Amino acid sequence: MIVATFEPLARRRLLVLAGTGLVAALAGCRSTDILPVEDDLAQLQTEGALPIVNTLRAKKGLSTLSKNPAAESAAVVQAKRMARAGKMAHLIGVNDSFLDRMKATQVPLPAAENIATGQDSVDRAVQAWIDSKKHLENMLGGYNGLGVAVARDPSSANRPYWAMVLSA
Repeated sequence: MIVATFEPLARRRLLVLAGTGLVAALAGCRSTDILPVEDDLAQLQTEGALPIVNTLRAKKGLSTLSKNPAAESAAVVQAKRMARAGKMAHLIGVNDSFLDRMKATQVPLPAAENIATGQDSVDRAVQAWIDSKKHLENMLGGYNGLGVAVARDPSSANRPYWAMVLSA
C-alpha cells in the first residue's frame, strides 16, 4: 500500500520535471516564421501607399493606379523572400527571375518592382522610393495596378523589408 501511495506522487514529480525540461528546451528555440504573412496586412500597405502614389502621379498629369490583387501577391512573395534571406535584393538565389515571379503570381505585364528596407511605415517606404530617381520613374511609369507589402526578419530585430509591384 505504501508503494502505491508514493507511486502517484513520484509519477507526478516525474511529469512536472519532464514538463519543465520541455518548456526550458522550447524557450531556447526561436521561430523562423517571417512576420507578417497575412494577406490582410499587404492590403493595408497597398491602401496606405495608393493615395501617396496617386497624388504624385496626379501632379504630373498621369492616371491614377488601382489596387491589383496579383501585384499584391507578388509584393507579399518578394517581401517575405527578402526577410527570409535577410537581405534586400530583387534577385535572391541562383535561378531567380523577376519575370518568372510575375508570371507565377499572374501579374499583368509589363511590371516593375521597387524594394526597400528599414523604413518603419508605408509612408516612409514610399518616400524613400520618391527620393530615388529610378524608383520614382517606376512609380510614374505607364502602369495601372499597384501592390505593396512588408515582411519582417525576426533574426534582426524585426527589420522590415518592403516590396512594391506596379503592373499593367
